[in-house]
This record gives sequence, structure tokens and C-alpha cells, in this order.
Amino acid sequence: MLVALLLSTTLVGAALIRDGACAEKEAAKSESAAAAEKRLNNDVTKLASDAWEGRGIGTEGIDKAAQFIADQFAEMGLETRLFDGAPFQNFKVTTEAEMGPPEKNHLTLMGPGEKDSEKLKLGENFTPLSLGGSGAFDVPLVFVGYGITSKEKDLEYDEYAGLDVKEKAVIILRKEPQQNNPHSVFNGTDNTPHAFFTRKIANAYEHGAAAVLLVNDVQELVNQEKAGKAAFDKAVEDLDKAIDALRDAKDAGPEDLAKLRDEIAQKAELTKELAAKLNERDFDPLVPFSGAGGANGRKTLPVFFVSRDVVDPLIKQALGEDLKTLEAKIDKTLEPVSAPLDGWTAKGEADVIRKQSDVKNVVAVLDGEGPLADETVIVGAHYDHLGYGGQGSLAPWTKDIHNGADDNASGTAALLEVARRITSSGKKPARRIVFIAFTGEERGLLGSARYVREPRFPLSNTVAMVNMDMVGRLVDDKLIVYGTGTADTFDKLIDDLNADYGFKITKHPSGFGPSDHSSFYAKKIPVFHVFTGTHKDYHRPSDDADKINVPGMLRVSEFVTDIVETIAGAEKRPEYREVKREAVAQRGGDRPYLGTIPDFSQEVEGYALMGVAEGGPASRGGLKSGDVIVKFGESKIGSLEDIDSALRKYKAGDKVPVVVKRDGKDVTLTVTLDPPR
Repeated sequence: MLVALLLSTTLVGAALIRDGACAEKEAAKSESAAAAEKRLNNDVTKLASDAWEGRGIGTEGIDKAAQFIADQFAEMGLETRLFDGAPFQNFKVTTEAEMGPPEKNHLTLMGPGEKDSEKLKLGENFTPLSLGGSGAFDVPLVFVGYGITSKEKDLEYDEYAGLDVKEKAVIILRKEPQQNNPHSVFNGTDNTPHAFFTRKIANAYEHGAAAVLLVNDVQELVNQEKAGKAAFDKAVEDLDKAIDALRDAKDAGPEDLAKLRDEIAQKAELTKELAAKLNERDFDPLVPFSGAGGANGRKTLPVFFVSRDVVDPLIKQALGEDLKTLEAKIDKTLEPVSAPLDGWTAKGEADVIRKQSDVKNVVAVLDGEGPLADETVIVGAHYDHLGYGGQGSLAPWTKDIHNGADDNASGTAALLEVARRITSSGKKPARRIVFIAFTGEERGLLGSARYVREPRFPLSNTVAMVNMDMVGRLVDDKLIVYGTGTADTFDKLIDDLNADYGFKITKHPSGFGPSDHSSFYAKKIPVFHVFTGTHKDYHRPSDDADKINVPGMLRVSEFVTDIVETIAGAEKRPEYREVKREAVAQRGGDRPYLGTIPDFSQEVEGYALMGVAEGGPASRGGLKSGDVIVKFGESKIGSLEDIDSALRKYKAGDKVPVVVKRDGKDVTLTVTLDPPR
């Protein structure tokens, strides 16, 4: 009995000790998680603060963010003396454009008679557009209607057919035909891409034009008049309300009465201005210099916006009919009315100054140890965002700071957390691990594209890249992972590791997608891309730190840490696999498939390639990474917009000659286009 009692007491004591140890372990784990969540929250809050200006390129805020990330890497003990003793891989990008001096921005239209010449007034009846480039010209004029070339199904319409516009200036109407016809082949009353400035200019460039003169179409004048009348009516209504408010303010004090009178005076002045505009019938506005976008536009091909009342007389003199009549003809017959303007020439010059900003990737390394130490695993996240909006914003009407807490302060904070967890073990990994905070992702993967062009460690020995972009909004454990098919072991790796996490994972085998992992996959490096999904605050000023799911972000960070450590410690490097892109059903008229990956980090005249899809038309035709396409069929190519426009002139199965710049020489190749994908 005594023995049994003693044994029972011993077992109870052991259980109490074991339970105490477990409780202590759980408490320590909980304390560690709380500390990690605090770090993540602090990092996101700092990165997404107003003081850091949405980490927009060209702001002081993005430089503060870069220095913060560099300091954090250094505090962890990572090696950061990688680029001239610093962690920064510096380069320049074009951020904005400005107009050069007036003497370098001029335009004169000269006709066959002595009195037909007119020197236009800058800002009054013409303005250059930043969407175009710089250069001088003195060339014949050609009217090309809406400037459309379409060989799409159910929309074969070519306003350049039978015309030679090489080294000539083309006059192009805004928008497209039959805008008020819901049954129009031009997508009813909605715009097709042919209505966009970029497509019109690309088409003119492809046909060899020396300059472009854009002009408002008649429907734009109607729209402007309606808007002017609506604004005037609203101003009158507001003025009446202000007057009524003054009449009703019987008991108001002198100060309030003075405010009401000031308000009436302001509203009266606005009403007077709008009335004058209506009386003057000033409904032909010039698109301002930056009004069509294009800070990263082509370097050549001057583009101007010209008043309709300047162009209309010369069109009538040369063609016998004014613009309104010609537009009505096109609407009725859907037949081009393009023609040379015999005897008319355009002489002018545009000076578009591209302003550049210094940008930087932030890079740190944890060296490996052992026989695999020369192999590299990269962990990345972009730290830039949209600054004060503009290009890329889904709230383009505002100049509020776009803080980008989820996109991508969350990924940056998670990158730092992954680095802390890996370095805190005190053990060297089998493979080198490189941590990179990329810049310029929002401008077209600029930072990652720069790194793969100028890698700090050889890409041939870079075995994988793991990317995090928008990992701060985990909902219902739903996690999205791209790249599961890019290596032979990756699909199983995700399943095995997720057994401890219980994420509801949506897998995408492809290694391509709208984030920095694409730059590495284009170089035949296996990749993972992890994110928690989009939301209503995406690319809007409302993407703030108080909406971040910090515990969820911690779980994602732990999951990514396990992924990185597993790849870094594996006996064999993951074997790259090409994931074939599946063809998907497309609406009639989409362009055929070429299979190229653009390199936005190169500012060249042409279409620069980061890579080509394996087995695609470009690959089969001999194109490769580093090539710059300068001619596609008969089309000159100066930008991404040009190749998109040129492709739409062909169909699947067509064999097209392609000229590329390669190592400073022109190389001619032939591609056979595939169906749309």
C-alpha cells in the first residue's frame, strides 16, 4: 500500500513537473509571438507612415525607407558592404517629364499660298505632349482621320492604307468613329484601345511618321459644351442658394454676415467666368503637356496637341471639306477619308526633358557554409509604393498619400522578420541567403529587373527566389502561392510545410505574375511568390496600417522562413521547370501570342526583352534575353505600346520578320505567331 502510495505520489509529481514545463514552454512561445507581432506592427506602421510619403520614387520618404531597411539588416549582423561598401544597388529611372524652353517648342503650319502660313502660339493654340519625344522637323502634312489600323476580326479598318507617311507629319483626330452608335463595331459607345493616345501615337510611329498633331474630334466639342453648361447651371444654383442664405440670416452677427457676402462675391465671380466661356464658345481645350501621361514615353517622335480651329481651315482648303463633314462621312460609311494635304507642310520642334531620380535596391547577405556555400537563395519584397498617387493609382482624382501598408510595407516587414528569424539561430546555412528589398516594382519591376541584369551573385548559381508581396491581409487562412510548378520539388514542399500551418492554399504553378519573382523566373530560376490577396484598398490612399492582420502576417513570415531554410539546406538544388502557359478563351480580335517578357528597366528606343517564354514564338524564332526589338514586320518599334499595336496587325500562323538590336548589331529573325493566350 505504501509502495503504491509512493508510486502514485511520484507519478503525480512528474506530471506536475511535465505540465509545468509545457506551460512554461507555451508561455515562452506566446511571449515570443507577442514580441514578433510587435516588431512587425512597428515596422509596417513606420514604413506606411505619412512621413515617408507613400515611398514614392523621387520622394525623400522612399530614401528614409531604404535607410531604415539597411539599418535593420546591419543590426541583424548581415553583411551589407556589397556595393562600394554599402548595401545599395543604385541606378536611375525616369520619373517625370517637363517642357523645355519656348524657343525649343514651336510649330508653324505652311500652306501653298503666301497667306496660308501660320505660326502657332504655345499654350494658346498648340502644346507639345510629354507622351511624345524631342526633335525638329520640316515635313509634308497628311490627314489620317482617327489614325487607326485594325486587322481584328469584325473590325478591319485601316486609315493608313495606300498612304506613305514616312518622314511626314500626321494629323489625327481624337477618339474613334461612331461614338454615339451603340451598335458600332468600335465596341458600341465604349472606347476600344484604338481610341487611346498611346495606340494612335504607336501606330503613327510604326508607319514612320516624323511628327504627330492630335486634334479634338467633334464629339469632344459637344461633350465640352455640355460640361460647360452643366457647370454654369450649377454655379447659378449655388449663387442663388448663397443669396437665399443671406436673406435668411436675420439674426446673424456682423462677422457671419461678412462671410456670407464674401461667399456670394466668390460665387458670382465664378458664374461670370463660366458665362463668358459659354458666350465665347470656348469648347476646344488643349490637352496640357502632361495631360496624356507619358513621363517614360519614347525619346523621339514629337507629339503636339493642336486647336481644331487651326487645323480645320487647312483641311478644308486641301480636301474641300471641313473636319465635321469628314467625321460625318466616316460615321456613315465607316470608310477612311485619309489623304495627303498637298502643298501643306509642318515645321517645328519639341523639347521634352526627361527628369530622372536615383533609386536603390537594398541588399544584405548571410553567407553559407560547406560545399554548397557558393549557391544562392534570394528572399525578396519590394518596398516602394505610389507616393502621392498618379500613375498606377486606382484613385487618380486625389493627391493624397498612398501609404501602401499592405502593398508592400507588409512584405517588407515580413522580409525583415524572415531575416531576423534565420540570423537569430546563430548557425550558418548550407547555401548563401541574399535578402533584397526591391525598388521600382510599381513602375514595372524595375529593381528586380536591374538586379538580374547586374547580379551581385551569379544567377547560374542562384537556385531559387522567394518573393512576398501583399501579405498583410490574411482572411480565413487563405493564402495564395505562385510558382509551385517551377521546380520539381516545390509542390510537395508546400504541402509538407503547410501541414504545420493549416493555410488554405491556392496554388498557381506559373512563375510569372505581377511582382518581382517574374524577373527571376524569366532567367530560368525557380520561384515562389506568396501573397494574401487583393482588397478594396489596393492602390488607394486607404491602404493603411490599421487594417493589417498582424498575427496573420507573422504566420506567413514563419511559413516563408521554413520555405527558405528548407531550400537553403536541401541536399540538391531545386530543378527548374518551365510551366507552359495555358491558352485561354479570348474575345474575338485579341492579338496573337509572341511570348516575350519586357524589360522595363531599360530606357531604349525599342522593345527590350528580359526573357522569352520557352517554346513560344519568340523562343522558337531565336529571340533571347537582352535583345531589343526595333522592327516587327513593316512596323518600326520604339516602345512596348508599339509592339502591342504591331502584333494586332497579324494573326496566328503568320510568319513575321523581326529585327533586333543584339550586341550593338541588327539581327533579323523570323517568328511564327501562336494563337492568343
